[in-house]
Amino acid sequence: MAEFLRLPRMSDTMEEGVIASIAIKVGDTLNPGDLIGEVETDKAAMDWESDQEGVVLHIIAGEGDAIPVNGRVAILGEEGESFEELLNSAEEEAPAAPAEQPAAPEADKPSTEVSAPAPSVKEVSQAPQSQPTSSNEDSRVKASPLARKMAEDFKVNLSNVQGSGEDGRIVKRDVEAYAENPTPSVNKVFTATLEARDERVSMMRKTIAKRLSESKFTAPHFYLKVSVDMRNAMEARKEIKAAFDMKFSFNDLVIKACAMALRKHPNINASWLGDIIRYHADINIGMAVAVDEGLVVPVIKHADQLGLSEISAAARGFVEKARQRQLASEEMQGNTFSISNLGMMGIDEFTAIVNPPDACILAVGAIRPELALEDGELVEKQMMKLTLSCDHRVVDGAVGAAFLATLKGHLENPVSMLL
Repeated sequence: MAEFLRLPRMSDTMEEGVIASIAIKVGDTLNPGDLIGEVETDKAAMDWESDQEGVVLHIIAGEGDAIPVNGRVAILGEEGESFEELLNSAEEEAPAAPAEQPAAPEADKPSTEVSAPAPSVKEVSQAPQSQPTSSNEDSRVKASPLARKMAEDFKVNLSNVQGSGEDGRIVKRDVEAYAENPTPSVNKVFTATLEARDERVSMMRKTIAKRLSESKFTAPHFYLKVSVDMRNAMEARKEIKAAFDMKFSFNDLVIKACAMALRKHPNINASWLGDIIRYHADINIGMAVAVDEGLVVPVIKHADQLGLSEISAAARGFVEKARQRQLASEEMQGNTFSISNLGMMGIDEFTAIVNPPDACILAVGAIRPELALEDGELVEKQMMKLTLSCDHRVVDGAVGAAFLATLKGHLENPVSMLL
């Protein structure tokens, strides 16, 4: 019997998906486990494998279509089976796919007219010469009556004259000076050589915009900043690499230090849930990773129970998966605290928007040499700036400050993380 092939929920927060590619066509026989296509969800592009079987009788949605969860994508049945009655009956149901929704009001419909190309930055300056005055242009220019009369006599366009009078008013001497030495017009003529480029907003970008807008304008943010001397951390990294042939990044070290500081300050490891504040038992740290489509946040689970080498391996694996678009939805869920590091991109310091449902996110900047007095002597320190963004509904300033003090202590004395 003919039935609809419907889009499943592929992540816990997914509301709709975009068909990035479709691997089936009318007449194909579909079995459980067969690839239907690739779906762009709110978290990542994911392969969609069938859990139904049958012959593809009709395809409803194509590449680029946005389909809500449980929306109709195709019709399956037996070869040669009629499906028109099922398709017609579906039109009487509440619309499931965007294509079946009522048409937007005229005012909301996008224009189908082809617009002229946008102006480019290529400029052609007008020739520096005196021009006959234009009554329309000159009437809008501030000038004395005498200056206007002289402009007519000298055939000077007042819009090209720089006024030296009060509030930029053009006076006699300005017209005389211009008539003796005409200056190039400040007006430019632009020629169109480039066209604006429009791109469809991806599901990932839509979700980023929605979630971060809700966070920024719902959660009252405040920010705490601290500078950390990374000299000991840099030396420890060299010694560990030489002694154990173990490689790890400073970001791995920050993750480990955060995990230990969160265990000491559980009020930071929390979420605002409306009527309750949840203080999480597990410490799961989300690490922001930039990809072409936007930003993904894979989660290192139970980070406080992992050694530095295990954190490093997990982080490298997630970065590689993110770049290959192979992150599973469960690998991007369950975060209780997040870290965003732009230090490797040369950013000294920045503020990040809290990543729901977390109460805090740590922004990590680059390590920079700075001269400072130490025991009366001028020494070079290696300083890294950290900024903690906090949801004030959950975290107060003193609580955030205490967390940063513990974090700073771990990073400046890495041996404390081995105890």
